[in-house]
Amino acid sequence: MRWAGRVARMGEGRGVYRVLMGKPEGKRPLGRPRCRWEDNIKMDLQEVGCGGMDWIELAQDRDGWRALVNAVMNLRGYIKCGEFLD
Repeated sequence: MRWAGRVARMGEGRGVYRVLMGKPEGKRPLGRPRCRWEDNIKMDLQEVGCGGMDWIELAQDRDGWRALVNAVMNLRGYIKCGEFLD
């Protein structure tokens, strides 16, 4: 999610942005629909209660986006880098 916020602030003209926001082309095979990175970001935001918001607009505010990323990481139980150094 941290990387997605950085890409969202880059703008639509960058190739990385187009890859992140791109939709798979071609005929879909049977089974579950393909999951995009954007879909994963939306699921993560939904877990912390920000499901109805536009994540690209949220990412424009670096401090707010950082707080959301930290909330998602704490929810999933990731270890912060500084915690094991103390």
